[in-house]
Amino acid sequence: MAHTRIRTFNTADTYPEQALDNDLCQVVVTRGGRTVWMRGQCPQNLDDAKNIDSHDPAEQTHKVMQNIKQLIEEAGGEMAHLVKVVVYITDVRHREAVYRTMGEYIKGVHPVSTGLVVQALARPEWLVEIDATAVIPD
Repeated sequence: MAHTRIRTFNTADTYPEQALDNDLCQVVVTRGGRTVWMRGQCPQNLDDAKNIDSHDPAEQTHKVMQNIKQLIEEAGGEMAHLVKVVVYITDVRHREAVYRTMGEYIKGVHPVSTGLVVQALARPEWLVEIDATAVIPD
C-alpha cells in the first residue's frame, strides 16, 4: 500500500446487522507526496455537470465513485492513494446501498471514513455526495 493504515477493519465486522463490506481503517499516515483535495462529488458527469438519470442510491454512488477514481487518475494517482472520504446521504435508509456500492471501489484500500445524514444536498434529486482526499506519494 502507498500509505500506512492503522487499525484496518471491515464494516461486516463492525456493523454485523447490515449487509456491508467496506475496507476502512481508523488512521491513515502519509509521508510527503501531493495531496489531492476533491470537491464533493455528486451523481453528475464531470464534463458537462449533467445529473445522471437515476434516483437509485446505488446507481448514484457508482457515478460518484467513478468520478472520484477518474479525478485521482487525472491527478496522476490511483485509488490506493485515497486516504479519506466523507459520505453525505439524505436518507439513512440509503446507507446500506451507498456503502455497499462505495465498498466495491475501496476494496483493499482502507481509507478513513466519516458518514453523515443531512437534510438536503445542493440539488433535490441528489441522494449522495462524497468528499474525498488522496495523497499521491513522491
